[in-house]
Amino acid sequence: MRLSARLAAWRGIARSIAVYRLDRRHRKSLARFANTFVRPGDLVFDIGAHVGDRTAAFAGIGARVVAVEAQPRLARLLRWQFKRSRQVTVVGAAVGRTAGTLTLRLNTQNPTVASASDGFVAAAGAGAAGWEGQVWDETITVDCTTLDELTARFGRPAFVKIDVEGFEAEVLAGLLPKNAPDALSFEFVTMDRAPAVRALEEAVRLGYAGFDVSLGESHAWVFRERQPVEVIEAYLRDLPEAANSGDVYCWR
Repeated sequence: MRLSARLAAWRGIARSIAVYRLDRRHRKSLARFANTFVRPGDLVFDIGAHVGDRTAAFAGIGARVVAVEAQPRLARLLRWQFKRSRQVTVVGAAVGRTAGTLTLRLNTQNPTVASASDGFVAAAGAGAAGWEGQVWDETITVDCTTLDELTARFGRPAFVKIDVEGFEAEVLAGLLPKNAPDALSFEFVTMDRAPAVRALEEAVRLGYAGFDVSLGESHAWVFRERQPVEVIEAYLRDLPEAANSGDVYCWR
């Protein structure tokens, strides 16, 4: 890769660090919110760890965290950030339906939205509001593991957070019900809601029956009590496009 391209990639990462790691209000709000579903001593999988804001919040509570990140640059950053932490283990890999390799499309200007989902990239490029100007300009092949493999290696987690830009259902497809955590979350985006619906179907297959939603980076519950899957499906369907994104939380 040319030097100019490498510098552009690290500038994109620097912007993510400024937003997610250096903003004190974000860190404090996230820590308070995470404390409502993660306890000291819990094992947590952070799937799509990005620059590590969730990993840091979970570790700050006293959880043991397996931070899984497919982007090699970000995996190196995570290892550097948490090299002195006995609570955090970094795994440089994607997570999907089956183990092996997969193709990851990178947006070097905005590394938050790297994706293994062609549908996600196509939806963003089709003129979706709020996604103007996003360009996936690099394609790499990365190792891919599964949630079942991670469980066999590290143990059954208490909580799993999944944020992989339209690939969430594929991540859940690589999990057996016997290995499912007590709770998990997965991201959704309003520009392409089909992956969230598929992820909800996978969650039901895994035995989850109570659900809530948190919008964007609000770190607040929408319903404040657990809802059946039908309520969440209707909510996601009717959510205004301007809501952009959020996370569905699932409990067994």
